[in-house]
Amino acid sequence: MDDDRGICIFLKRFLGDEGFVVKAAHEGRKMRRALADDAYNLILLDLGFPQGEDGVTLARRLRVQYDYPLIILSGKNTTIDKVVCLELGADDYVTKPFEPRELLARMRTVMRRYSGRIDRGSAQEQHDVMLSFAGWRLDLERYHLLAPTGERTRLTRREFDVLRALVQRRGRVLTREQILDIVANRSWSPYDRSVDVLIGKLRRKLGDGASDAQLIKTVRGIGYMFAPSGQA
Repeated sequence: MDDDRGICIFLKRFLGDEGFVVKAAHEGRKMRRALADDAYNLILLDLGFPQGEDGVTLARRLRVQYDYPLIILSGKNTTIDKVVCLELGADDYVTKPFEPRELLARMRTVMRRYSGRIDRGSAQEQHDVMLSFAGWRLDLERYHLLAPTGERTRLTRREFDVLRALVQRRGRVLTREQILDIVANRSWSPYDRSVDVLIGKLRRKLGDGASDAQLIKTVRGIGYMFAPSGQA
């Protein structure tokens, strides 16, 4: 992720020629949405952003929620900047301007250390028209939720969208802002509790108590994760 579109375009072309599939994001909200939608083998994160969240804040959030390999890019070359980033959990720190081949070598070194730990997720499930879990079925074409008994459970459109977002990303933690970005496609406020309200309604309709949730689990301080029994 980099706010400099020129660097993003160059890296996307260079890394693409080396066999990588690259997705670029130029600000925090787009990065969160990309992370919610797909799994990644490595994240390149620039520290410098002219507005909104800075790179250090984004790096801290990344490390709380994900375990992806992380390389920081920065125009700063001081020891203190490097130490701060490495203490945040970055796997490497590369100063700009950089030699593309050196960056590539560093990427491969970091990825080798993570070999076997990277979860690619299930891209296919996001294209299925019927999602099943714990006897329930979510029909994405008809916007129906069918109970294990075969009866239809009524959901509002927003409830359906939240449940679909969680089920399609089962086993992955989503923050409240990521859920809002996915289902509402709008800017969010740190004090927006609409997701919590919707989760509460879904739990009641699924018979999934908040204190002993078996389907929608609360990840304290982060958000929610859909994890039917045995998938947590």
